Amino acid sequence: MTTEAVDLLIIGAGMAGLTAGARAVRDGLSVTITETGTDVGGSARFAGYAWTAPDHDVMDEHNPRGDIALKRALVDRFADGISWIRSIGVEAKDAQRILSFGRGHQFDTNHYVDTCRRLVLDAGGEVLLETDTERLVIEHGVVVGADVRAADGTHRRIRARSTLVATGGFQGDLALRTAHVHPRADRMQLRSNPHSTGGGYRLATRAGAATGADDAGFYGHLIPSGIPFADGADFVDMSLYYSEHALLMNLRGERFVDETQGDHLTAMALLEQPEGRGLLIADARVFRDWIVGSYVEGAVAVDKFALASKRGGRVGLAEDLDELACLPEEWGYDAAAVRDAVAHFNEQTGHGREPVPGRELDRLPLDEPPYYVIETVPAITFPFHGVRIDDRARVLGEDGRPLPGLLAAGSDTGGLWHRAYAGGIASALVFGLTAAQTAAEKAHRS
Repeated sequence: MTTEAVDLLIIGAGMAGLTAGARAVRDGLSVTITETGTDVGGSARFAGYAWTAPDHDVMDEHNPRGDIALKRALVDRFADGISWIRSIGVEAKDAQRILSFGRGHQFDTNHYVDTCRRLVLDAGGEVLLETDTERLVIEHGVVVGADVRAADGTHRRIRARSTLVATGGFQGDLALRTAHVHPRADRMQLRSNPHSTGGGYRLATRAGAATGADDAGFYGHLIPSGIPFADGADFVDMSLYYSEHALLMNLRGERFVDETQGDHLTAMALLEQPEGRGLLIADARVFRDWIVGSYVEGAVAVDKFALASKRGGRVGLAEDLDELACLPEEWGYDAAAVRDAVAHFNEQTGHGREPVPGRELDRLPLDEPPYYVIETVPAITFPFHGVRIDDRARVLGEDGRPLPGLLAAGSDTGGLWHRAYAGGIASALVFGLTAAQTAAEKAHRS
């Protein structure tokens, strides 16, 4: 086994890991990055925006159970993260509204991750693809690097003053999903790169890392049932973002959630329902204003109803309210109850009364036929359960104290989100930069 030494070893070449690597070499550190996949970027290649809550009050309102220190750090350091993106020659557009409460910036994530890799390589760093990290090296209670194995079977020991775990979560591992997300989480489609299978989570927990709550939930979206993702573009094209303006019914024909909270939160609620599937119902107004419109300003508009129909999903078009009672029997829904629930919702909202469940935002009735019906299921992008860190990206042990030498960032971490969400790219960016700063402080002290 060959042995080498660097200031910062990064396990995972996604948004968090590449951000940390590029920032670290800018600060004069020597860096090695390992990645199990055949290319860098991970799930960041399928994203297009960095966004989060604009201030602490909004963050607390929408994510009340998240770790306070991590929430504060994300909001306070987000602007510096956008400045960093621009400083390396990647355009980040002007701030715009995201969802009902967020603010963020559109940028070319592919350009960004490729630029970060180039910065690392140009500074003499290494990016080792198709390389598995087998174990962390721990000496006298301090993480001092890791043993890695390349695709050709070659083993290397990379010693490091700091080691950063940034492998993108464990959504690709069915056992970890059922253990830490939901007993039925293994049924969900993977809306993510396939390489995030818990490597960083296992490395950190074996070293004594504490983890977040098992009931924290996950980030994902509603997608049409029965349609496998063909490629990364489907992660956006097949996500039914318009659901916050539609009605969602379970098998009993009941609304069970405030859909206007957002599709990313409704996905968690649907997983709890019988068989984890439901009917998403929109009228002509919602179709016109939201289904064939852009989810956020500047995004490409996709007719998601037409796409789901073309791809063989369970879709239907009812010319009037009564036709909603004619759903195919094999779908398994109480069709009369579905029709009655839509009618009841329209009667309540049409007279200005609060529907049950409540409806915080779009309270207009769905009374403009025809009705567009898609059967939908949740898909997972990453879990909210993960390794606990402090606001300096240091991994915490069970006693709440940092594990010397070990850092974590991105979707390997837990505690920031608890059944709430305000930006995965933003948190990977901010805590990737934070990890680089923590590593630089340690290297410059040595």
